[in-house]
Amino acid sequence: MSVVSTLKQERMLLAAVPIAVAAYMAEHALMAQGKTMSFVVAAALIGVIILVSMRVAHHAEILAHKVGDPYGTMILTLSAVAVEVLILAIIMSESTSPTLVRDTIYSAVMIDINGILGIAALLGGLRHGEQPYNDDSARTYVVMILTAMGISMIVPEFIPEAKWHYYSMFTIGAMIALYALFLKMQVGPHSYFFSYSYPRAERKVTGAEKSVDEEEGRPASYSIGVILVGVVLIGVLAEFMSAFLSFGLEGSGAPVALMAVVVATISAAPEIMTAMRSAMRNRMQSVVNIAMGASLSTVILTVPVMEGIALYTGQPFIMAMTPVQTVMVFITLVAAAINLNDGETNAIEGMTHFILFATFVMLLFLGL
Repeated sequence: MSVVSTLKQERMLLAAVPIAVAAYMAEHALMAQGKTMSFVVAAALIGVIILVSMRVAHHAEILAHKVGDPYGTMILTLSAVAVEVLILAIIMSESTSPTLVRDTIYSAVMIDINGILGIAALLGGLRHGEQPYNDDSARTYVVMILTAMGISMIVPEFIPEAKWHYYSMFTIGAMIALYALFLKMQVGPHSYFFSYSYPRAERKVTGAEKSVDEEEGRPASYSIGVILVGVVLIGVLAEFMSAFLSFGLEGSGAPVALMAVVVATISAAPEIMTAMRSAMRNRMQSVVNIAMGASLSTVILTVPVMEGIALYTGQPFIMAMTPVQTVMVFITLVAAAINLNDGETNAIEGMTHFILFATFVMLLFLGL
């Protein structure tokens, strides 16, 4: 590929650099113009961060295409979680909210399972009817998400504050053990749990796949380099976005969890596009791996990193979910366990999760 073609493809990353410089140089001047201007700038930066994260996800998809499933979806979900953890760590350094991590993880699970899986199954079901996938993977994801969220976000409600650091260390170890086994199963001899063999006659090459194929001629190191540069840019932009958004929302009466939803949405944005494409191509296994895998990875990777930061700084944060959040997670996982138990999804199952997603949004605006 020519240099001009490469620069054109990476134009969003190139444009993000002067945007970050401009945000740094004009930060105080823009804030001096009032909260409305700060909110507008924050919204613009969120858009830029999403576009950069989608480019990062694109190169993760190229790497995924090289190695195939289940390694492919693992790369995609890990790249999204890395972005989420980075943004969370940056915002936590400036935010005083003790529930930011909890609300972000909860929001991510609602967006991934009810949003991504729900909309994908709904649209895919309306187009293809019943869509097959490997039900072994779905059951594995559900039980692991339930276990991880129960240990890290329900049980803490009953832990005395004086002993939080002991349980925090246990939680870190438990999450690492869960992920280690999950990783071994996903890429080891039992990787067939997370894959599905589609009939050869169904295989069609889409425009998106052609784009990926065209870029596969480049060495993997190029994609890895772009991913690293993109993550750094996201971190820089997130720091300014956090400052502008916090100032813009100050005293506005906006929902307390709005910042958490923004973080979760940024990390989920690239996955949404990938999942929708997969659903319309009748590749529901990829949707299940992306939606459920992203939820699981968010919990068992974000929790130990954030808990480790809390132990290091000595400042614990609130991980126990509220009663409303606990009920929503319970309903979501029960619905997922029932819907994903027969190896086929349909529009009705997708609609149930979409309604749960709409309920999550409604509760957000109600401040719950």
